[in-house]
Amino acid sequence: MRIIRFEEKQSQNPVLAAVTEENKVYSLPYSSFLEVIEVAKTKDVRPVDLVNEIITQSVPLTESFDELKLLVPVEAPEVWAAGVTYQKSKEARNYEATNGKLDATTFYDKVYDAERPEIFFKSTKERTIGPSGDLFLRSDSNWQIPEPELGLVLGSEGEILGYTIGNDMSCRDIEGENPLYLPQAKLWARSCSIGPAILLAETVEDPYQFEITCKIYRNEELVVEGSASTNQLKRKFDELASFLRKDNIVFPGTVLLTGTCIVPPNEFTLDDGDQIEIEISNIGKLINPVKSQVAQVAK
Repeated sequence: MRIIRFEEKQSQNPVLAAVTEENKVYSLPYSSFLEVIEVAKTKDVRPVDLVNEIITQSVPLTESFDELKLLVPVEAPEVWAAGVTYQKSKEARNYEATNGKLDATTFYDKVYDAERPEIFFKSTKERTIGPSGDLFLRSDSNWQIPEPELGLVLGSEGEILGYTIGNDMSCRDIEGENPLYLPQAKLWARSCSIGPAILLAETVEDPYQFEITCKIYRNEELVVEGSASTNQLKRKFDELASFLRKDNIVFPGTVLLTGTCIVPPNEFTLDDGDQIEIEISNIGKLINPVKSQVAQVAK
């Protein structure tokens, strides 16, 4: 069962809805994903059972899922991200930090094997966009890529409420120049997107079997394609969430991105007009165009 938000055509107001495995869409009488969680807790039922009860007494929307103008499925007050959680990510970070010396070892090797994972602040709800929204390129970077990741939607205790898709945009040249530049390499306006849906956690039998694909199009031509699985992840999701909540406040609806295993070729950088498509099995496809802020100003 997936939870989405979309913009109602007539009123342009946000609507919360559930999407079944058959892709039928049912409006829900709640204002947000977190309200679903709270009502289910009050009634002492699982969120999926609450939603199923509503669906059995409702009729699906006449519009299909593909016709809806989707919004971020949850307005995450904060988005955090974990780094170097896959072998591929470790190799890419080493390449950036050593000017292409593939056999060199760095602090990225240390954090990959360390007890403590790398977790960094990525975004706020004001900086985060949803499906079809424009992602911005950073104006002072010449080497930028998307990072397709599975996102954990967390409760106030750091518990995993659901799974979504995240795009952790990254400036490889800025991070490679100096690790202290990580916040600038990761966080700027419209540098993060999440969506298109939240897959309820209790409906997932094995979260380490998600298949992830990423495609990048330029002038409608496929220029980058990669795939991975969460079974390649070095760390467990509960482990990552536990380090985020350690001596910290976790606001309900916080999203924790869990790292990437898909890295474009080292000679590739995003350009104005590119389109990024990230798909994760059973969750959906997150599509975002890319815009250069420099190009927008020039126009």
